[in-house]
Amino acid sequence: MSILKIYQYPEAVLRKKTQAITDFDENLNQLVADMGETMYEAPGIGLAAPQIGRSLKLIVVDTSKDSDTEKEFMAIINPVIIAHEGRQVDEEGCLSLPELSANVDRYKKITVSFLDIKGKAQEITAEDRFSVVLQHEIDHLNGILFLDHLSTLKRSLYKKKVKKWLKN
Repeated sequence: MSILKIYQYPEAVLRKKTQAITDFDENLNQLVADMGETMYEAPGIGLAAPQIGRSLKLIVVDTSKDSDTEKEFMAIINPVIIAHEGRQVDEEGCLSLPELSANVDRYKKITVSFLDIKGKAQEITAEDRFSVVLQHEIDHLNGILFLDHLSTLKRSLYKKKVKKWLKN
């Protein structure tokens, strides 16, 4: 396994259209393992393939029960939100948007259809914080950053901060 580079805003790959995964082979297994290791090293609780420069419909999310247990994650391939209900506001951050956290309005409960690492069709229903994580990571697959959910003012302030970093 290896730690992969996490691309940061405004890298173009974060906005690129992603491709569905059709090959469930050893290369995919290795990519998933590397993404899991990268996510935990960052440290994060979710990571989408565009964040590591790959325009694929693939996310990994932490499924550990608590911080004292061994780290566990799952791969979610070609995910689609098929049902949603309720609303919630929760604080989000992103490995691709350093030094930014903000409250974002999301669905409270979602059902996602996806393929597992073996290509088998699955469904998962998530609520509360796990629902937020899934929505955040699925947004990445559609070229959407949580920055896009913020007010124009907050977006502008962050973009100015990034421009300043890039100059230095």
